[in-house]
Amino acid sequence: MIVVIAAALTLVGTGAAADAPVPELTARVTDETGTLTAEQRANLEQRLKAFEAQKGSQISVLIVPTTQPETIEQYSMRVVEQWKLGRKSVDDGVLLIVAKNDRSLRIEVGYGLEGALNDATSNRIINETIVPRFRQGDFYGGITAGVDSIMRVVNGEPLPAARERRDEHRGVGQLLPVLFVLTVVAGGVLRSILGRFAGAVVTGGAIGVLAWLLSGAILVAVVAGAIALVFTLLGSGMGAYVGGRFIGGRSGGFGSGSNRDIFRGGGGGFGGGGASGRW
Repeated sequence: MIVVIAAALTLVGTGAAADAPVPELTARVTDETGTLTAEQRANLEQRLKAFEAQKGSQISVLIVPTTQPETIEQYSMRVVEQWKLGRKSVDDGVLLIVAKNDRSLRIEVGYGLEGALNDATSNRIINETIVPRFRQGDFYGGITAGVDSIMRVVNGEPLPAARERRDEHRGVGQLLPVLFVLTVVAGGVLRSILGRFAGAVVTGGAIGVLAWLLSGAILVAVVAGAIALVFTLLGSGMGAYVGGRFIGGRSGGFGSGSNRDIFRGGGGGFGGGGASGRW
């Protein structure tokens, strides 16, 4: 009986050590330790953003205090499974993760880059480029040099151009400001002429047709028209031309919101390729 109780307590104690949480992905550089200064994070962020715009591949940096009770390999897979770095069906994502208190790091490589950024190459970047700088306490230098090496390797991989992914939603992104202005202007004028409900219906129909003509996508047209209808119907003081000039009303709807650049993964997959190291 004593042995059974002891075994049960051991299992409970083991289960009590919860896995380290995976941070939400909002930026290309996530530092949970305060190791990097705001300027260093911004510089890295800008370089990774420019690289993604040029190449299409998504590279992200994560610094955490520890991955315990998991190994860095286990934790890293949980991160990439949640973040889904890289383009869907291209799988060209890379995660450079540093567990500072554990003195361990890893490069996790998406399926699509395993040919170029293979295990041996990842291992060389870690041991020849990153680890020597980490041993000198130069974490920013090590991470920057490691990221540069990763980008050079990825640049040699024949991947679909970055433009191919952006083109899928290019029309939508360019249409939003135009459709918002037209909704505000046309909605205000038509409501004042036809009344709230009729004006909203006509505005929604007109915006939907215009969205279809500009994008060629029925779904975009339906969504744009519905949003314009609701925006015009429920809004107040949307604005109208009075005395030859536009009088703006209360802001809101699909054109409002923060301009903050929120980074998101593109749906890429990972299979455990890459390498780990310690310093």
